[in-house]
Amino acid sequence: MKIVMISPNYDTRAWEDALWNENPDLEIEVYPEDTDRENTDFVLAWNPPKDVFDKYPNLKVVASMGAGIRHITKNKSLNAEVIVTKIEDEQLIEDLQYFVLTSVLNYCRNIPQYVLQQQQKNWNRVAYKQPKETRIGVLGLGNIGLPVAQILAKNNFKVSGWSNSEKEIESINTFAGEDGLSAFLKDLDVVVCLLPLTDDTEDILNEDLFSKMPKGAYLINVGRGAHLNESDLLEALETEQLSGAALDVFQDEPLPKDHPFWENEKITITPHTASVTNPASVANQITENYLRLKEGKELKHIISRKKGY
Repeated sequence: MKIVMISPNYDTRAWEDALWNENPDLEIEVYPEDTDRENTDFVLAWNPPKDVFDKYPNLKVVASMGAGIRHITKNKSLNAEVIVTKIEDEQLIEDLQYFVLTSVLNYCRNIPQYVLQQQQKNWNRVAYKQPKETRIGVLGLGNIGLPVAQILAKNNFKVSGWSNSEKEIESINTFAGEDGLSAFLKDLDVVVCLLPLTDDTEDILNEDLFSKMPKGAYLINVGRGAHLNESDLLEALETEQLSGAALDVFQDEPLPKDHPFWENEKITITPHTASVTNPASVANQITENYLRLKEGKELKHIISRKKGY
């Protein structure tokens, strides 16, 4: 009974302890020190190296260590028949709900501006926006985006949501498809990106999308770094098409010290901390799926390789 963990530059000890706590008989090996790769059929991974899956000819399952799976599915060495699973955890969703709510309230109450003013010893009161007069748009109404939209609506924000397919949701004005995107964007104060990362959504936060938002709107990205065209964002901030942005995810992480985002006063940076997987909370999902594989049962939380989520 063996699981191989593939997660370069990541301390896996918390995962090992959590998995052993669920199943003391489980054998765990960590790449690249693992053995007997010809008989390895279950891998737990985060940001696996290029071509790594070529080393496992009988691989059947790759389990993501988080909710995101693009880091696995984009790996060209992954056989098309290998099952990919993701983490689904209520605590992750709750953490993300409150992070986005905090980010939106920071925007409404001008907290980023006051932080800057404090550094300048500048006492200047700025008018704030109340939730009932603030229009929030959530890009993505899936398992994560929908709860985020709902908590914003419960806090009296005017909430709209956009998804690939049509949805009807109480207290949320919904839009769908390419034809609905422009109508969704045109009246918003804040856009929150919570889309899955696919070929279609990569680079979606770009000049074209920003131009469809009202001048002076605000961007919050808690999806994936690859959703954002970074140079287009800097241009939109320079021209004041956008008034600011709160970014928790980036194309390169950790964000390089020479990256222009660090010096931009209109950007609030957090280090991919909106929600962080707690191994102890989700280890049971991994061990259950491992046993299901061994028993020939259908696995849980399987993603669609065709859809990309």
